[in-house]
Amino acid sequence: MKKDKTIVDLQTNKEIEEEVHSLKFTKNFRSATAEEWYIFMKNYADPQTGGAAGKAIIHYNLYGNKEIFINTTIIFDDEKLFHPELHPLVYAIADEVVNRLVGYADTLLSVHAGLNSYQAEYKSN
Repeated sequence: MKKDKTIVDLQTNKEIEEEVHSLKFTKNFRSATAEEWYIFMKNYADPQTGGAAGKAIIHYNLYGNKEIFINTTIIFDDEKLFHPELHPLVYAIADEVVNRLVGYADTLLSVHAGLNSYQAEYKSN
């Protein structure tokens, strides 16, 4: 039986909106140059602890040189987020994490989510 792509897309869009809306963060570690944030999602969690679905590590440049990026790494622990059909959700959550935690600063992003892993660059031109 062939799935209707329109229905799948509508379901995915609904799930993305729900997850982005319910996204929560707690800061676990802070130093002069880095922060570590736990990422809590409504329907995803760490399979071993039942806690945060992932974490974001944000490394700041203290020198203020506009030519150097903030390095952000997001690591998802819930293996359900590794499935290729959830790439739009992983992308939307990572984008929201950057927007909320880093803001408009130039950023190099590395997302680790199994087959949905990717790298991106955010530039404020």
